[in-house]
Formats: sequence, C-alpha cells, structure tokens
Amino acid sequence: MLSQTTERLSGAVTIDAVSAAHAMSAFLDGQQAAIAAVRHAAGDIDQGAEVMASAVRSGRALVYAAAGSSGLMALADACELSGTFGISPKSIRIYMAGGVPADGYMPGDTEDDVEAAQAVGRGVKRGDVLIVLSASGTTPYALAVAECAKANGGTVIALANNPKTPLLDIADVPICLETPPEVIAGSTRLSAGTAQKAALNLMSSMMGVKLGHVYQGMMVNVVADNAKLIARATGIVSRVADVSMPVAETALQKAKGNPKLAILVAKGVTVEAAGDILDAHSGHLGPCLQSLKPKQS
Repeated sequence: MLSQTTERLSGAVTIDAVSAAHAMSAFLDGQQAAIAAVRHAAGDIDQGAEVMASAVRSGRALVYAAAGSSGLMALADACELSGTFGISPKSIRIYMAGGVPADGYMPGDTEDDVEAAQAVGRGVKRGDVLIVLSASGTTPYALAVAECAKANGGTVIALANNPKTPLLDIADVPICLETPPEVIAGSTRLSAGTAQKAALNLMSSMMGVKLGHVYQGMMVNVVADNAKLIARATGIVSRVADVSMPVAETALQKAKGNPKLAILVAKGVTVEAAGDILDAHSGHLGPCLQSLKPKQS
C-alpha cells in the first residue's frame, strides 16, 4: 500500500473511462483543490518570502533546486525574478537534477543523483537561501541538496505535497502543499505542480513587495529591456510621478531605465539625489515620495 498521497490513485473518477466533459471537470476539480492547498499554507509562504527578501537585502544568493516537474516549476519562478523585480541575476542560481532539459526529455534517474546534489548543496553559503522542491518530500536529489545546504549554514525553504516527510523535517521554513491524490496517479505535474507553481509565485511576489519593488500595484523595479517593457516603464513613471509621457520618457533615459530613479527625477531631483533618497528609505518608493512633499509649518 502506497502511503504517499502523491502516489495514490484518486477514487473520484476513472479518468479514461468517462466522457471528455466529465474528464475535463475532474481535471479542473484537481486544479482547484491544488489552489486550496496553497491557501492553507499562506502563512508559511509569507515566512518564506521574508527569508528571501532578507537574503536579497544582504546581498546573498537565492538558490533553487529540484528534480523533474518540480524543477520546471523552480526554473520558471527563478528566471522571472530579474526581469520583474530587478533582482540581480548574479544572486540567483538554478539547479535541476540532470540539468535544464534543452530537448524536451528529462531522464528519471537523475533525481537519484545524490553526489550531484551534494555538490550543489556545498555551494550554498551562510546567509544564502535554498528553495528546494519535491512533490513526494522524499526525492533523494532534493534531500541531499537540503542536507548539505543546511550543514553549510544556508537557510532552507522546502516545498512538498506530502505532510510529515523528510524534506519538510529538514527545512527551516517547511511549506506543506497537501494536494489530494492525482487524477492520473503519480503524475505530479498536475495538482502538485500547480500548487508548487502558485506557491512559488506567491512567495517571490511577496518578496518583491517586501523589498519595495512594487508600488501601488506596479512593478517599479522592472528591467525595461524590450519595446513592450520600455513602454510599460514609461507608463509607470508617468502615472506615479503624474507627468506626461514625454517627460516620463526623458526621466527614464536620464535614470538609465531604472523606473524608481526615473520617478524621483520626474519629480524634480537629480539622478544622484534620487539614488541617495532611495538608499535612505531602503528602496521603498512611498516614503521617498513622501519626503519630497513640502513640510507643513
């Protein structure tokens, strides 16, 4: 008998013996259950976001590691941090068991490669944060990375879909996303993967908020490196600074594409002064703008 929820067969429906409409409904029910599992873990996810933000403030690394489908979820989250929130790519490291697949094939045996995982874990230094994922909570690769990283002084955030599993026991911040048995037994790219992706989205987005990279719901630290994002950044500067688009565009050019700096420049300060103001307020734009308002006598 399989004890792990992620390996059990869902008793809700035999997916290959029902109509297409019934099958689609069952799949969607599984996805909704995955999101519900994330909601139950919201407090732990926020704690993980705070740990990540603290590491970034201190100039430490965020290290993502996982195997298989969990590795793909980690890869997607990690690769978006730089563009969305302006996190330096030098502080983000991504490790998938067997490497990132370039040909659409992920060999299964790589999740048992403890030696490769230990090498990754030894590269995690004191103050760094390891974000490690395993649907089962027992994947050898994930466990070995976590054990070595923790022994090296790193802080471990672990996401798993089975409760009371070894990976969660190792973690400094354990995040249990207790999804129900999969509609296709053991296919953790389904509900388990959805829960992991949603949890990572929440955690890294809350990190961005805590770092001051979101202001009034806008990504004010976006890296504007294509036409669409330059237009978005210009619009952000125009809206927040309450200036015309041409003025916002000029300010963005003076600030070399940095929206936070550009907003302050558009409000009438020099680029150098804008940098000093941001430093004084730890990169949070709200108090920076407040400091520019005339003081009432």
